[in-house]
Amino acid sequence: MAARLNNNLQGISTVKAYATEEFEAQHIHGASDVYRARNAEAIRLSAAITPVIRIAILAGFTVTLLYGGFMTLNGDLGVGSYSALVYLTQRLLWPLTGLAELTDLYQRSMASIQRVMNLLDTPVAIQYGGKALPLEKVKGEIRFSDVGFSYDPAVGQPALSSLSLYIPAGKTIAFVGATGGGKSTITKLLLRFYDPQQGSILLDGKNIASLDLQQLRRAIGYVAQDTFLADASIAENIAYGQPDAGIDAIVAAAKAAEAHEFIERLPGGYATQVGERGMKLSGGQRQRLALARAILKNPPILVLDEATSAVDNETEAAIQRSLNKLVVGRTSIIIAHRLSTVRHADCIYVLDHGQIVQASRHEELLHQEGPYAELWKLQTGEV
Repeated sequence: MAARLNNNLQGISTVKAYATEEFEAQHIHGASDVYRARNAEAIRLSAAITPVIRIAILAGFTVTLLYGGFMTLNGDLGVGSYSALVYLTQRLLWPLTGLAELTDLYQRSMASIQRVMNLLDTPVAIQYGGKALPLEKVKGEIRFSDVGFSYDPAVGQPALSSLSLYIPAGKTIAFVGATGGGKSTITKLLLRFYDPQQGSILLDGKNIASLDLQQLRRAIGYVAQDTFLADASIAENIAYGQPDAGIDAIVAAAKAAEAHEFIERLPGGYATQVGERGMKLSGGQRQRLALARAILKNPPILVLDEATSAVDNETEAAIQRSLNKLVVGRTSIIIAHRLSTVRHADCIYVLDHGQIVQASRHEELLHQEGPYAELWKLQTGEV
């Protein structure tokens, strides 16, 4: 019930826009009814524990009182012993009431502890340990060798099929193609969010599966398509992962990402709180902060996954100018649907159903009859 309510609150604008308040209210009402029925059953059982124990105490006390009294009248038991027996019976049985309450609390606690333990017992698929990867020694040469990957190997078409490519250090390459072609999957494998089921990925000649996971990721600046911002200030979000960064470096990164101007217009400037997941900012503003965060990190490898999809054309042009300076001297991987953002890449790979169908520079691809030329004509309005 809590999960559904939280989901509705996060998507309240969509709920309002489609006028589905009553539909969602019925879902909450149904979940609430189920919860109330389960809770009532639990309360009924827990409420019965204490009365049952007290009835047992009363039965034991009554038997002691009557049977002991009968024995005392017959002279089989002394009066003093009888009095002590009646008193001790009550003293021994009454703590059982407290024991029943503890048992009830124990069962309630175990229900919560079980959920926590199930999470802690979840096996870690990708281990953090591995060979050291000093950041200053990373050149950025990347090689995919016959890589195959599927999100669900049992069913469905693989996301990547026998993919092989070589990315020289310091070069800028781009991946384009239709949605679902496997572009974002490549970056996820490079960051080891997943491990390939086939083949290997090499960084400077070393299999990334053998490298220290955190050091590998520190060498990669990643700007995701779905931008995540922490519930903190703008400055703290730009310096995320760089706690020692000074305000001058933060401002310089913001300027490089074309974010400084809109930040200065905010009431609190760089101290402005962005809210949960950056809800107080627009999509384009969130993307510019994510870019600034990657610029401040200054990694040897830069990965941009649709990093300018939520900005207007003017801002995109400004960011592109900054990126042209940023990619110099570092290995850059750019994923984009807007071909104008990747036309200056050293090599453009066109992906289709997890396979590379074209690979060359922008001008050469335009002269070839293929998917890239068709995409370019669609985006430029030539067809």
